Amino acid sequence: MILISGCLVGLECRYDGTSERNDPLLEALKDRSLVPVCPEQFGGLPTPRARAEIVGGDGHDVLAQRARVMDETGRDVTLPFIKGAKEALKLSQLLGIKEAYLKRKSPSCGLGAIWRKGQLVQGDGVCTALLSKNGIKVTCV
Repeated sequence: MILISGCLVGLECRYDGTSERNDPLLEALKDRSLVPVCPEQFGGLPTPRARAEIVGGDGHDVLAQRARVMDETGRDVTLPFIKGAKEALKLSQLLGIKEAYLKRKSPSCGLGAIWRKGQLVQGDGVCTALLSKNGIKVTCV
């Protein structure tokens, strides 16, 4: 089984209520069991919701309480992001999942690069940081 960002399978769970369905990825994974997740929804945030970004670091820093996740209205959404990441990890552990395909550049799911003030900066999203820290191989597409 593979954990996968819900937006990549066509679920309209992105912050703006759209999806990022990735047909080539779905074709490549057609013989695998996919478990779609949206960490932000798992954390209790609505869809649609205000765009958010990590301020003061990346997902690793958020988990270590050195950075925050703020939405574009100035609301601190750090706790829902952490809760959603923990729920995605819990689901992965319950199902024995060791691999995840997540949405790149996201403050939840990004790997290696995330958006900050309209620029791509080096870093991982909150969910990716937690999954990676717990031995789950994350690939971002």
